[in-house]
Amino acid sequence: MDKLRSMEIFVAVVDAGSFTAAAEAFQISPVMVGKHIKYLEERLGARLLARTTRRQSLTEIGQQYVEQCRQILASIHAAERGAEAMRTAPRGKLKITAPVSFGSECIAPLLADYLDAYPEVSLELNLNDRTVDLVEEGFDAAIRIGKLEDSAMVARALRPYAMVICAAPAYLARHGTPRTPADLARHECLDFMQWTRHVRWRLARSGDDDGSPVRESRFRSNNGQALRVAALHGFGIVMQAEILMAGDIAAGKLVPLLADYVPAPRPMHLVYARDRQPTPKLTTFIDFLLERYGPAATPPPATLT
Repeated sequence: MDKLRSMEIFVAVVDAGSFTAAAEAFQISPVMVGKHIKYLEERLGARLLARTTRRQSLTEIGQQYVEQCRQILASIHAAERGAEAMRTAPRGKLKITAPVSFGSECIAPLLADYLDAYPEVSLELNLNDRTVDLVEEGFDAAIRIGKLEDSAMVARALRPYAMVICAAPAYLARHGTPRTPADLARHECLDFMQWTRHVRWRLARSGDDDGSPVRESRFRSNNGQALRVAALHGFGIVMQAEILMAGDIAAGKLVPLLADYVPAPRPMHLVYARDRQPTPKLTTFIDFLLERYGPAATPPPATLT
């Protein structure tokens, strides 16, 4: 028998005062009620109810046991109500991971709008350029750039991740403006440490087999923001995400270069685990992000800095 069901029936017998009344409440026979009580008594090795032809009463063990049953059943009902509440409205903690540049420049500025719209949701944004294991590390969703590996995850396409090459006007005034990838050999090209040799400064139409027409960089970083700041201070030419540089370009602080040679945009996706009944906190975030960064969405205005 189902132990919890037997507990519920036992409590009902005590509250209703008879097997018959409890049987009516659960739409079973009084005989079946008796079997549930007997099942509990056999498991406990003790009598729970003292019955006569005219009345029934709790034994000392029964008095203690019924109160513990009430507490257990109340906790279960509270857990069920909590789970149901999380399935009916957006609430709870939402854990999202995203690449550093896209997460800091594009996702973080939008989160206040999402949290304002859903006040019962709290959000944890983890910015990391490594591939996070969503299930193992407890994340609800991740934004990933580049070709996706075979996965059981659901992938929703976002706008492609475009790159741009640019430099500060002061740098170009001192060193000249490169017109072709071959010209980069005479310039300071800032190096992103997350690039592999296969993609390092590999420019379209360059005709360079190893994709490395630039000389060894004097400044390297694993953070796009650090390279952006170096470029703004006139140290060299930077190749980073367009979304990271858009505000500076719009403000005239950086000048786009070699537009015909910029690497093709890479695919970008929002990925999350398959679930036949995803929580409202996740579905609302998916809709929110696709509305702003889906393939057909209008890009949010660039922030001028």
